[in-house]
This record gives sequence, structure tokens and C-alpha cells, in this order.
Amino acid sequence: MRARVARAAWAWGCSVCCRRGVSNFPIPPPSAVDVAELLRGATTAEEQPSAAAARRAPGQCSVLLFPGQGSQVVGMGRGLLGYPRVRELYDAAQRVLGYDLLELSLHGPQEDLDRTVHCQPAVFVASLAAVEKLHHLQPAVIENCIAAAGFSVGEFAALVFAGAMEFSEGLYAVKVRAEAMQEASEAVPSGMLSVLGQPRSKFNFACLEAQKHCKSLGIESPVCEVASYLFPDCRVISGQLEALRFLQKNSSRYHFRRTKMLPVSGGFHTRLMEPAVQPLAQVLKTVAIRKPLVAVYSNVSGSRYLHPTHIRQLLGQQVVSPVKWEQTMHAIYERRRGTEFPSTWEVGPGQQLGSILRSCNLKAWKGYSHVDVLRASEDPVADLDPSESPR
Repeated sequence: MRARVARAAWAWGCSVCCRRGVSNFPIPPPSAVDVAELLRGATTAEEQPSAAAARRAPGQCSVLLFPGQGSQVVGMGRGLLGYPRVRELYDAAQRVLGYDLLELSLHGPQEDLDRTVHCQPAVFVASLAAVEKLHHLQPAVIENCIAAAGFSVGEFAALVFAGAMEFSEGLYAVKVRAEAMQEASEAVPSGMLSVLGQPRSKFNFACLEAQKHCKSLGIESPVCEVASYLFPDCRVISGQLEALRFLQKNSSRYHFRRTKMLPVSGGFHTRLMEPAVQPLAQVLKTVAIRKPLVAVYSNVSGSRYLHPTHIRQLLGQQVVSPVKWEQTMHAIYERRRGTEFPSTWEVGPGQQLGSILRSCNLKAWKGYSHVDVLRASEDPVADLDPSESPR
């Protein structure tokens, strides 16, 4: 029944024993962070299954997409503060993180917000706060949610939303992840390059050539790898900055149409992040992970998670593995001809995932909306969908 789905999809608000506090990296001891009353479940109805709900039409269902690092912008959260329990959510985040995340999100400066150690928790919390806003304005979207996916750190938010882990434990894992990735990125000057190609683009060959170029400059064991599959003929390449500059300078040689450096501080989702794997894996051992109550898709495999052990294993691998976002979009939205698509909601800063969905599946994108985290409007429709997407 719908009530059961609402409770399932909003289970992250039913935390009764979240106990993670500020501590030394990487292992958190028990602490007194209590978010038991935060973001309570949408309903307390009985959980007996309903045949009517099981048969609801595909067009009545919804999918939630959670953005990742790079979507952060000063001011995010301003459009969420008027909704129930959002400030309490940020208060709990401050106790877990040890600094005022809301102040940083609202007022910056941007260079501080862009730091990996800050932007990953900021995007995580803003995305879950955006779910609270969506639940307040359009509860049926939450009640009818059938799947969720998150890009990179957004996968943690998707799992918390789906009840696979508690909010404070998920946030602490993100804190550890962000600190470890920040440290790894400072060890080697590196970054990420978005590349829009065409069918004849040679992404892997270009990476090999860039590595050879770096070796010619005396750089040992250079890294230049595809880090994200966004949509057909579009990739994100990560590696040493010298390798990325080489690709930009020689983009025509590899039939790249456009390249753009991303606002991140490291070569994420490559072996440059190997130092971050063990700290994250270690903290994930302390996190209670349950089977998601709605389908959640893995960045590593592009497929839905089936078991808590699977989640713990792949979240640890994620930081050194390419994000298979294009494959995930195909897995979520594959339909028989004539079947309706679910509505899609991007919850968190920016609309990048909507743009990617448009390039992956135009028909699915026609049901896309996003929750504005920057401004609040008296018009709920404008507040949820200021871009006037073609819903």
C-alpha cells in the first residue's frame, strides 16, 4: 500500500538510535548525537501490503536522483529552511561534523565550500533536506517512489533516503570519505575533465597518450582514466593535471567536441584515490547497513543493490571506480514500447542530472522536475520546478 511505500522511502526519518559524533578520523566511537525526532516518517499506518499499490501504473510512480560533488553553490539551503525539520537536520549535521555546515552553505565563501572535505557533506545534507521539502509540498512523490540513484557522494544520500543507513551514520561515513579524498587529492596535483565527444572519439586511446606525455616529463606512474560515463559520447576523465592539460590542448586529435575542467580538487574515481579506500571501508564496518526499502542503484555496477554486504563492498570500491551513470539511467528507465515513464525528481543543488537524463532518455526526461534549494517561492509549483520543465 502507499503508506508502506511512504514509510519505506522515508525510513531515514525514523532514526531511533543514531549515535555518531565528532571524533578522530577514521573510527567514530559511540557518542550522544540524537536525531531520533528528525524527519519522522510520512505515516504510521499499518504495513500490510496492498494489491492496489502493487499494481499502480508506471506513470504514477517516481524516481529520485541525488547529485554529487561539483553541484555545490553558495546559497544552497536557503530555499529549504522554511520547511519542517530542515533546521534540525542542519543542527544534527553540525554535531556530527563539528562545524556550522548551514552557515558555510548559505554564505560561503565559495572556495571553502568547494573543498572536498566540505562540499561532500554539504551536498549530502542539502539533498536530504530537499527531500523533506518535496515531501511537504508533494507527499505523493515520496509515497510512490520506486527507485533512487545518487551520483558519487549522492549515492550515500540515496541509501539514507531508502532506509539502508541512518542519517548520522551516513553523514559520518561521508565525512570520513571526504577527509580521506581531500588528503589523497593533495598528495598529487590532479583534477577532472568533462569531455563531450562524438561516435568516433577515442577516449581510452587519448588517456594512454596523455599518460605517455606525462612519462616524457618525468612523472612516474601517471594516471589518466575515464572516471564517469555520463551519456552517449560524454565522459569525465580524471588524472594528473598535466595529463588533462594535454587532452585539452590536443582535443581535436581525439575528436573531442568540447572539454571543461570541473570544480573539484582531485582525480576522483581513479586509482589516485586508493589511499581513501581503507579509511572508508573501515568506517563502513561500523555502520549498520540494511537492505534498501526502495531500489537503489550502484555507481560501480550500474545495477540495483541486492544485499547489505553488497552495499558495504561497493561503496568502498566506488572512490576508485568509474561512475557508470549512463548505464544506471538505462537500467532505471528501460521500458517496453508504449509503457509510461515514472516522474523523475532531482533532489539537491543544480540540475545537472536532469541534463544528463535528457541526453540518455528524452522520453524519460519529459517527466523531470527538480527541487529548488536556492530560493523559496509562495507558489509551490514554481518552488519545486522553477526551470519550467515540460512535465
